[in-house]
Amino acid sequence: MADGRRRAGGGRPDWMSGLPDELRDVPLWDLAIPGSHDSMSFCLDVASPVVGSEPCVLRLTDCLFPCWTRPCVSRWATTQQCVLSGQCDLGVRFLDLRIARKPGGGGKLFFAHGIYTLISVEEALDELATWLDAHPKEIVIISCSHFESLTDEDHINLVEFIISLFADKLCSSQETPTLRSCWSRGQQVVVSYGNQPMVLRHPELWAEIPYWYADSSNPEKVVAYLEDQKHRGRPAGFYVSGLNLTEDAPYILLHPLQDMRTMTMKALSVLLSWASEQRPGPETGGVNIVCCDFVGLSQFCSLVIDLNYKAGVGTLAHLPVCGTPAASTSDTISCSNCNQS
Repeated sequence: MADGRRRAGGGRPDWMSGLPDELRDVPLWDLAIPGSHDSMSFCLDVASPVVGSEPCVLRLTDCLFPCWTRPCVSRWATTQQCVLSGQCDLGVRFLDLRIARKPGGGGKLFFAHGIYTLISVEEALDELATWLDAHPKEIVIISCSHFESLTDEDHINLVEFIISLFADKLCSSQETPTLRSCWSRGQQVVVSYGNQPMVLRHPELWAEIPYWYADSSNPEKVVAYLEDQKHRGRPAGFYVSGLNLTEDAPYILLHPLQDMRTMTMKALSVLLSWASEQRPGPETGGVNIVCCDFVGLSQFCSLVIDLNYKAGVGTLAHLPVCGTPAASTSDTISCSNCNQS
């Protein structure tokens, strides 16, 4: 399509540049933006130990039976299948990066979700920077959080690396970013950093973005939680509505042959049905970033992106409504960087 909203195979690599002119002056927190939950969990390292912040029982089990524990943790902690550039090609513009110091990782930092990743922070962000160079009108929000076992020196080195890597592409937290304002300055990256002392020292960093998270394996409870939060009023700036499910020990014991992908696929129809009914914008109930697991296994990204074409987005009152895709769990988006069956 001429407006760059779609391409063959269902990807949306340049959807921001294809939005209507009226939306280019809307603050980014009043747009609907697809995000991936635990974005780096596609490359978990089953040779690494369980993360130190996990429950003591799980860490003890890992010490006694690592050959059983780590593959089990990996099955339930893997929530994505694409590398970061592949996720961005699908339309994802919010990346949930949970950073950690990996035992035996030398001086490098990695990511973690239950166990640690194979890919380092430096490698992942280098890949993202290359993707941004190829898509100069797309803006990505990076959420750096958790910081398992990081020292003060690690934080200093990490922030210095981020600022050096993205340089003029960084959007200052002192600004109200819109598509047009970011394009005019060549800005493509908003970095949310979950360490307040570092945020106070660097105007290039944004405070941690609120993440609405139901902590449930039941999709109906996830939807009910998000609805309750909506009625309480949305945050003033960026915020995330999490469609991701959470397993607990009883659930895993009752479903020994399942994994996170199976659980997610069973719930997608309920979760995507809720998402399709939402509207972005500053009013009470307006969504902003919507995060999901396994973003390449459904029409999730297109569904969220197309919410921006609904009437009444932001300060607009007369945009034509663009039909959103059906909340199907059977359609898999093609992605050359996805490890999908």
